[in-house]
Amino acid sequence: MSGNGNTHEPKPTTRYPVVSYEDARKAAAERRKAFSFKFPRDPRHMGGKYTVEENARRLLRFFYFERRLSHALGSWTLAIPEFEVKLETGRHIFHHADAAHTLRTRLNEQEISLRTIDGYRDAEIDTFIDEMLSAADAPELLVGVHQVAGRLLATAYKHHMDNTCPVTDAPTIRAMQRILLDYPPMLDWADAAVAAYVDGGVDEDKLFAWRWHLQDLLKSIGGITGADERTGAPTELRSAKKPYERNTVPHRDSRFTTFHHTGDYDVADGSPRFDKESYEGLRLRFIRTQRDEVDAIEAFGTFLWDIRFKDFKAEYDLARITWDEARHTEIGHRTLLACGYDPFELPNRLTGSTCRGPMEPAFAMAEINLFGEVGVLKTINALIDRARSENDTILAHAADFIRSDERTHVKKGQHILGVMTDLGNQELELRTRELFTECLVSLGAIASDMDVFTVSREDLEHLVGE
Repeated sequence: MSGNGNTHEPKPTTRYPVVSYEDARKAAAERRKAFSFKFPRDPRHMGGKYTVEENARRLLRFFYFERRLSHALGSWTLAIPEFEVKLETGRHIFHHADAAHTLRTRLNEQEISLRTIDGYRDAEIDTFIDEMLSAADAPELLVGVHQVAGRLLATAYKHHMDNTCPVTDAPTIRAMQRILLDYPPMLDWADAAVAAYVDGGVDEDKLFAWRWHLQDLLKSIGGITGADERTGAPTELRSAKKPYERNTVPHRDSRFTTFHHTGDYDVADGSPRFDKESYEGLRLRFIRTQRDEVDAIEAFGTFLWDIRFKDFKAEYDLARITWDEARHTEIGHRTLLACGYDPFELPNRLTGSTCRGPMEPAFAMAEINLFGEVGVLKTINALIDRARSENDTILAHAADFIRSDERTHVKKGQHILGVMTDLGNQELELRTRELFTECLVSLGAIASDMDVFTVSREDLEHLVGE
C-alpha cells in the first residue's frame, strides 16, 4: 500500500486465508474516494537479501575497515612530507572514524553490545592493513587507502543499499547515505593527488603494481564483505618481511624551511619582524602558530595509532581533534596569504613535533592538553578583543572559531588522558615538564644547565607554543 492509501484492492500475499467483511471493505473504499489529499506514492518495495544476522555481519566488517583506516592514516601523519597531503589526511582520519561511529551506532541498534562491537577483530583485515601501511611513500599510501580500500568500500556500501530491504532496514540505508557524503570528495581528491605525484615524476608503473598487489590481497580475504569468492594470496608481503612501525620524525616538503632549536620565531628568523609586544607582533605570531599546527595533525594522528583499540570514544575524539587541527593549519595558511605573505617564506617550527614523535603518548598528549591548549585559552580572549578594537576582521574571525575548538579540545583531552595513563594530573604534569625540558635541552632550545624542576608551565607554553 502506498503512503496515501490509494491503491488497488488488497490481495492475499501468503498461504493464510484473508477474512474480509464486504460491508467494511465497501465502506473503506468510499472513505478513500472522499479523501481529498493525493500524497506522493512510496515507490519502495518490501524485501531484501539480508537477514538481521547477515546484515550485522557485513556492517561489523565495514565498521572494522573504517576503524582501521582511521588508525592507519593517523600512523602516517608524521611521515607524509607534502603539506597538502598531510592536511587532507587530517580530514580523512575523521571521515573514516565518523563512518565507524555511524556503523557502530547502527550495529548497537541491532542488539549487538558496544563491548562486542569494540572488541571485534579480524586477523585477515589486519593483514591487509599492515601490508597497506608498508607503502614505500605517500603516493603508495594514497593508492592503498583510497584507490583500493576506499573505492571498494564505497562500492560495497552502494551494493548493500541496493540489496537490503528499503523498508525494514531503512536505518542502515540512511547510515550509509550519510557515510557516502564524504566519499566522493575524498576519492576524487585522492585520484587528483596521485595524478599530481605522477605528473611530478613519481613512477606510475610502481603505483600500478602496488595497486594490483593490494587488490589481489583483498580478493584473497573475500573482498570488503568477506563474501566474495576467494583467490590465492600474493606470495610475498612486505609486512611479513618487515613488520610495520610508525615513523617518529616529522617530515616536510621542499617548499619549507624548518627549525627546531627554539620555540621563538624571532630567534629562528634571525631578527624580529615586529616588536614582540606590539599588536603586529602578537598578530603575526598567532597566525604563524596556527599554520604550524601542521605538527598537531601529526601529534593527534600518532596518538590515535598509539592507543588504538583501548577506547573507541577516545579514538573518535582524537580523530575529530585531528580534523580540527587540519582546519587550524589551513586557517593559518590562508590567513598568511590574506595578510600578504607567502606562507612558505616563514620558517616552520618543528620543536614540538620533534619532541613528541618518539615520546610515550600520555606525556606527548599532556604537553598539548595541559600546556599548549590551556596556554592558548589564557591569551586568545585578549587577542580577539584587540583584533576587534583594531577592526582586524580576518584575525577576529579566525581566532573566534579557533577559541571554540580549543575549549572543546581541553574538555575532550581529559577523557583521552584518562585512557592513556593512570597518573594523576600533578604527577603527569611534572613528568611531562621533565621530559619536554630534556628534549628542549637536547635540541638547544634552552640552556643545558637549567634545572628541569625550575622550568615553569609558562616557559613551556612559550617554548613549545601550540
